[in-house]
Amino acid sequence: MAWSTSQLAELAGTTLKTVRHYHEIGLLEEPERAANGYKRYGVKHLVRLLRIRRLVDLGVPLSDIPAVGAGDERAERILRALDAELAASIERQQRMRRELAEILDNRASIDLPVDVKTLAEDLPEGQRSLLVAYSSILSPAAMSAIQEQLSAPPSDVAAQFEALPADAPEDVRRQLAQRLAPVVRQQQQDHPVLRDLEASSRWGGAIAQSVVVQALVEFYNEAHLDVLRRVHALLAEDDAGECRR
Repeated sequence: MAWSTSQLAELAGTTLKTVRHYHEIGLLEEPERAANGYKRYGVKHLVRLLRIRRLVDLGVPLSDIPAVGAGDERAERILRALDAELAASIERQQRMRRELAEILDNRASIDLPVDVKTLAEDLPEGQRSLLVAYSSILSPAAMSAIQEQLSAPPSDVAAQFEALPADAPEDVRRQLAQRLAPVVRQQQQDHPVLRDLEASSRWGGAIAQSVVVQALVEFYNEAHLDVLRRVHALLAEDDAGECRR
């Protein structure tokens, strides 16, 4: 008994369009035609089609099916390469599941790397946005140092800095900078990696500097930036004094 193209496709669990495509690219041999001109397929066509379907289901590209099906010397290389691709894909999907678990079970931020465990809900929006930006440039060691800082209970001066309004008067900014400078100095001493932006960056110093500056300008107001400039000046003055001694 012979089958039509649609019957063959149904037997093989595929579509008429797929069978015709396999004919066009030479994967499936054209059958003889009956007197009325219709194609008539036999068991050999069904077996060939099922083998093609099997390889496709395994992920073998159509262009590699002739070599794999023939079992020539390229077959093993093709299958091993495919196996390596599948292993990498599985590893990527497992990593994605771990990150989703952190988000679903531990309230990790959806926009932060999974190794940054600080709970996003406990951070002000500015700090969370800065972390996202910094994750693109900082080394794992630097990100770990920042994470350790943020996991500690916020100090009064840090809370005051975060709540600083844009129209804060000059004396408030000056006093806040004076209180904040020793805190920043202590953080730098506890985490030396944070003192050298170029050394703690995965990119060049210029790129890292541009990301930090633009992130600060984007997520903090003018009063915040003024306080940070004052802190930087105070630390630089202290460093200069140390050098003169």
